[in-house]
Amino acid sequence: MGTYSQRELNEAKKAIDSLVSKSQKAKESLASKDLQRYKGQLTLLTNRIKALEIASELITNELD
Repeated sequence: MGTYSQRELNEAKKAIDSLVSKSQKAKESLASKDLQRYKGQLTLLTNRIKALEIASELITNELD
């Protein structure tokens, strides 16, 4: 990983965690609608959420 300050890592983690939260809400909203119509978007959101969670965990490990 590159050289980042504690402040930069904390800010990045905060932004990523916010994106995860917003993405999960969007996923719930889409899931309550026509599943066939939004299947691609749901798959994309699911994959995006997983990637963001991994990024958040890696930052947490770097901060420890």
